[in-house]
Amino acid sequence: QLQLVESGGGLVQPGGSLRLSCAASGFSFHNYAMGWFRQAPGKEREGISCINSSGEDTNYAGSVKGRFAISRDNAENMVYLHMSNLKPEDTAVYYCAAPRPFFMGCDYDPHVYDYWGQGTQVTVSS
Repeated sequence: QLQLVESGGGLVQPGGSLRLSCAASGFSFHNYAMGWFRQAPGKEREGISCINSSGEDTNYAGSVKGRFAISRDNAENMVYLHMSNLKPEDTAVYYCAAPRPFFMGCDYDPHVYDYWGQGTQVTVSS
């Protein structure tokens, strides 16, 4: 059974940093691209980053480019989102996701993704 479990969210002040983790199990992790998404209250789910199956290709939404970095460790079945220079508008529930089976490329369109974690809350506030 495929499972994705996010952790690392919390309350951080503007300008601060945070690292989110996503632990994957129940599937051949190294054969899947992975993505990070977020959803703020009253807004649609937003794709913010993706990484291909090998970790050699990444992409970012303009709202986070230069501040966030996605990475993965295929030996440990983990994907990470390093967030820096956080802003209040980054406040949202953050989700990691796996795409449809055997999709290995980098694409952060949420419709590509079939499997979702439960999310972790990130609140950026002074």
